[in-house]
Amino acid sequence: MAEPKSDLESMGYQQELLRDMGAFQNFALSFSVISILTGAVTLYAHGLDWGGPLVMTVGWPLVSFFTLFVAMSLAELASAFPTAGALYHWASILGGTGAGWATAWFNTLGQFAITCTIDYGLAEFVVGLLKLTADRPHTLAVFTVILFSHGVLNHVGVRIVSALNMVSAWYHVAGVVLLVGAVGFFAPMQPVSFLFTSHTHEGSTPLYGFFVALLQAGWTFTGYDASAHASEETKDAATNAPRGIMTAVVASAVAGWVMLLAVTLAIGELDAAVAKGSGSFAFILEQALPRAGRWLVLVTIAAMWFCGLSSVTSNSRMLYAFARDGGLPFSKHLARVSPRFQTPAVAVWVSIAMAMLISVATSVYSVMAALSTIALYASYVVPVFFALLARRRGWPRTGPWSLGRFGAVVNVVAVAWVAFMLVLLSLPPNELAGLAFAGTGVVLVVAWFGGVRTRFKGPASLGVGGGGR
Repeated sequence: MAEPKSDLESMGYQQELLRDMGAFQNFALSFSVISILTGAVTLYAHGLDWGGPLVMTVGWPLVSFFTLFVAMSLAELASAFPTAGALYHWASILGGTGAGWATAWFNTLGQFAITCTIDYGLAEFVVGLLKLTADRPHTLAVFTVILFSHGVLNHVGVRIVSALNMVSAWYHVAGVVLLVGAVGFFAPMQPVSFLFTSHTHEGSTPLYGFFVALLQAGWTFTGYDASAHASEETKDAATNAPRGIMTAVVASAVAGWVMLLAVTLAIGELDAAVAKGSGSFAFILEQALPRAGRWLVLVTIAAMWFCGLSSVTSNSRMLYAFARDGGLPFSKHLARVSPRFQTPAVAVWVSIAMAMLISVATSVYSVMAALSTIALYASYVVPVFFALLARRRGWPRTGPWSLGRFGAVVNVVAVAWVAFMLVLLSLPPNELAGLAFAGTGVVLVVAWFGGVRTRFKGPASLGVGGGGR
């Protein structure tokens, strides 16, 4: 097998980032961004209000199952094209520069929004834990401090972030075991039949509410493309990046479901928990375990901090790769690598600034989550769609991790699932996210045909085959 640097050079790039991540570190990055102690927790109130315990029992494994088809499709591409551009490069190679440019913008928007959502949700939990007034100024102040900490650490270097990602992965495992063990052994529990109880949001219907509640699992299962974005910093990336994607999704699916079932069975009074709004998860733990519940909330808060750190890492690498090919305004600056730390320092701080901007634009948490999910899912589906078409004319390149003869079926299911979720997450109560995404799409079309297509040449990796310009 060729050395990783040779793989990168064959796609037209020189090694600039520090290649220091091992297989476990690469897995830890995606596992930390998925972060079941973040997505499943911060949107627990949303799921409980719209779908009740039923969505924890049935909705989570449903989303997990179909997410695996998307993850398998992306893992195959990560093995064939192990670059920091990831989705953007894959779409360009298989569908042309227009497809790649749109994918990069969708992913960039989604990365900004998901960083915002993670850290804003963490800020809400911190405000609640500190018993501060739960108003917008307090939340934004805490949010700013959290974002700044993530920016500094990502600027300083990949070694520190990689080490923290390894800590994060083990911390998430230990945190879930601790939470499930404490609740399972010491909290009064509902009968198993309670897990199939539904709760209908005011003005909704049980079926519609169940589908709306899928945002909880849908948003949690985003960001696993982080393993691919870190390909240029991962040893033997053609093998370890796809393995990182798949392992992170499977581990999160199983551990997340066990955690949700345990916490849901510990609900004392369903209506009282729903009435607590964004504080539902903390309320359940503190009611079920009066002495230890507050400490368990603190455990989840630390996990959210790790998740935000990993999100900024992934976000900045996408910006760096896109800017390296001239796809963004001020690309020359965004593609600059710190000579001291060997990190895309400017891209790191732009990621922080854009996350802050989104938090100022909207204070509705579910809208932030829906926007990030829609944009990221769109960026996932474009390269998978063109991969499906490419199977009919022959793959331009294969890696050691391949779907083989099952590839077409896996791609079809992945595309259908993402299409379903894009429509679902654009409906009320998250129509603002759908409108924002649609507006972004219109702007991108106008920009592309208004002159970008004549200036943007796409990634150097286009030379390895597949797509036209």
